[in-house]
Amino acid sequence: MAITKFRPCIDLHEGKVKQIVGGTLDEHGAVENFVSERPPSWYAEKFASDDLRGGHVIQLGPGNEEAAREALAAWPGGLQLGGGVTGANAGEWLARGAAAVIVTSWFFDSSGVFLEDRARELADLVGAERVVIDLSCRAVPGGWKVAMNRWQTLTEMDVSLETLERLSRYGGEFLIHAADVEGKCGGVDVDLVRLLGQWNGCPVTYAGGVRGLDDLALIEDASGGRLDATVGSALDLFGGTGVSYEELLAWNAR
Repeated sequence: MAITKFRPCIDLHEGKVKQIVGGTLDEHGAVENFVSERPPSWYAEKFASDDLRGGHVIQLGPGNEEAAREALAAWPGGLQLGGGVTGANAGEWLARGAAAVIVTSWFFDSSGVFLEDRARELADLVGAERVVIDLSCRAVPGGWKVAMNRWQTLTEMDVSLETLERLSRYGGEFLIHAADVEGKCGGVDVDLVRLLGQWNGCPVTYAGGVRGLDDLALIEDASGGRLDATVGSALDLFGGTGVSYEELLAWNAR
């Protein structure tokens, strides 16, 4: 069986490293679990020192560009960058040190209709292998819908194996945020994990609700080890009590 790996994250909100309750994020702010006194570069340098590749920096709304640039400069080529990425600025973020760009909202129009031409355009522009497609999603009757605009707007797109197959030609990896459980430390969306574990294509990272090592083990078991996972609000680096950074390094070293 494949092995689920921990991947690090640096979530930026209003220019600071934070952990928030994902579903509460809107133009007025968000419910905050943690606000760091340390700069983004401190986290990037820590992850670099332990060679924790495949992690991401996410800009949660405007006002995070300077903080994002600081994180990327601290570890050029070591972190993916998401939040506000478009065809117009993707090349700049890659030039500033992003290993790949992460995109959700730009692939949809304002009403949530998927714009396949944009996905094709970005893949042609920077190379599909440097595009991570973020299918942030929210639960709906019968499954999940991709959510955009800080997880507030449901799109027309289902999260399904057919969707992964359709989009895989435009990206080298998927990042799946389970927005309904993001930041709540209440456990993962096991049904979603099981679904994603059936995907045999490009790598997938799951984010949302991980409380500690038991949940990583659950993800590994339910997905056959095909998913990697991030840990946010439960992690001691972000003020959490569920799991220590050292425990996660040991988990990856198994």
